[in-house]
Amino acid sequence: MPFVLSNSVSLSGVEEEVHLFYQDVGAGKPVVLIHGWPLNSDMWEYQFNELPKHNIRVIAYDRRGFGKSSRPWGGYDYDTFASDLDTLLETLDVTDVTLVGFSMGGGEVARYLSKYNSNSSRVTKAVLVSSVTPFLLRTDDNPTGLPQEEFDTIQNQLEEDRPKFIATFGKQFYGVHLFSNPVSSEFLQHNASLALNSAGYATIKAMQAWSLTDFRADLDAIKIPVLVIHGKADETVPIDASAEETVKHIPHAEYVVYDDAPHGLFYTHKERFTKEIVNYVHRV
Repeated sequence: MPFVLSNSVSLSGVEEEVHLFYQDVGAGKPVVLIHGWPLNSDMWEYQFNELPKHNIRVIAYDRRGFGKSSRPWGGYDYDTFASDLDTLLETLDVTDVTLVGFSMGGGEVARYLSKYNSNSSRVTKAVLVSSVTPFLLRTDDNPTGLPQEEFDTIQNQLEEDRPKFIATFGKQFYGVHLFSNPVSSEFLQHNASLALNSAGYATIKAMQAWSLTDFRADLDAIKIPVLVIHGKADETVPIDASAEETVKHIPHAEYVVYDDAPHGLFYTHKERFTKEIVNYVHRV
C-alpha cells in the first residue's frame, strides 16, 4: 500500500514518524480529495469510480489518526493537517491541482492555501464542500456560530459510547428521517465501519480542531478560483454558519447551493456533485 512519510512531535518531545496512506487512481488533471470527519478516504468510493473516466487523476489520503494512516497521540491541529497535505503534494510532485475539501477537509484547504500556496503553481483551483469554514464556534464577533455546549455534548457522547454516537450521527449526516431515506441501511452500516476505523482519541481531537479553529484570515488570503458547494438542508454544518459566511471572505468564489441536500451530499447527490467537479476541473 502506498504511504508518504510525515513527521510529528509527541507531547514528550520525541519525534515520531507518521505514515499517511493514500490512493492514486487514473491519469489526467490531478484532483486531491480530502475526507471529512469522522470518515477516511474510502468515503470517496463513487468519485474514484467515476472521475478517472473523465481524464482526471484522483488522489485521496487518510488523515492522521484515521483509516490506514498512522495514529500518533499528537498533531491533531490544522497547522499539522496542512503540513501533512503539503507533504503529500510535494512527495507526489503534482501541479495544477484542484483541491476538494469536504466538511473538516475544507479547513485543510483553507490553511494550506494561506500557508503553502503563495505562488499558486502547485494548486490552481479549490472546492469547499459542506465545509466547516470560516469559523463554527459562536463568539462575540461570530454570532452565526454554534454554541460551545453543542461541541461539548459531541465529545461527551464520543467518550461515553462512540459506536452509538456514530450510528446516530450518520443518520443526521445523510438526512435520514422517518419519511426520508436518501441512503440505505446497508450504506449507513458501511459508513459506521469507516468512521470507527480510527483512533478514538483522534476522532475527539479532530473534532476539537474543526469546532474551534478560526479560518477567516485563511480565507481572506485565498486568491485562486474557489467553488463553494453546500446543502441547504445540512443539519451537521448549517449553511448559515458556514457557506454563507465563507463566500463573504472569498468574494470571487462561485457559490452553488443544493436546496434539498444534507451534509453528506457527496453521496446523496453523487451524480450531480461528481459532474460539478468534472466540469470545474476542466473549465479553462
